[in-house]
Amino acid sequence: MGAPRMTPPPTQASEVPAPFQRALDTLRLAVEGDEIRSELELESMPAPQRLAPYAAALSASVYRDDTEIAMGRLIVLYDPDGHSGWVGSFRIVAYIRADLEPEIAADPLIGSVAWSWLTEALDIVGYAGVSGTITRAVSESFGDKQDDPSTTELEMRASWSPAGEDLAGHVAAWCEVMCMAAGLPPAGITSLTGSGT
Repeated sequence: MGAPRMTPPPTQASEVPAPFQRALDTLRLAVEGDEIRSELELESMPAPQRLAPYAAALSASVYRDDTEIAMGRLIVLYDPDGHSGWVGSFRIVAYIRADLEPEIAADPLIGSVAWSWLTEALDIVGYAGVSGTITRAVSESFGDKQDDPSTTELEMRASWSPAGEDLAGHVAAWCEVMCMAAGLPPAGITSLTGSGT
């Protein structure tokens, strides 16, 4: 796992503004520091190059019994001059995809519930200008794959502006929402599944 990569600005590749350097350090610590949760693996990934003068990105996977049950991407964008539609100089773009049990996917409130996971996690760290979508997808197999079971997934796409320049809480919020979407209990709570009670 390498350090998060940034997209250098076109004319000042060697000069990184202090706020963005702190963001890079935060992402690097998330990847290389103590694990956030044992089910979660984080790594750096290339950042999009056209969204802002500076960008860094992480990818993550959530595992249960060595099977990936959720994945996501987090992109941190920084423009010292601000950007139309942003509140401040930073914008965070998040994507989460998680497998869902069919009965949960059929619940008409699952989109609202999943969105509340995000906003409640962000309430703790402060944010503005949040927007996004929740999609439920059902995949059915046909032809030579007709015996494969149908699968259901939840996809969340969201972006928001952090209230300050400390992004550690925003990374943690994204990780927690991804784990919740995957059906894991909140951090610090042990599931009773399989405990015999």
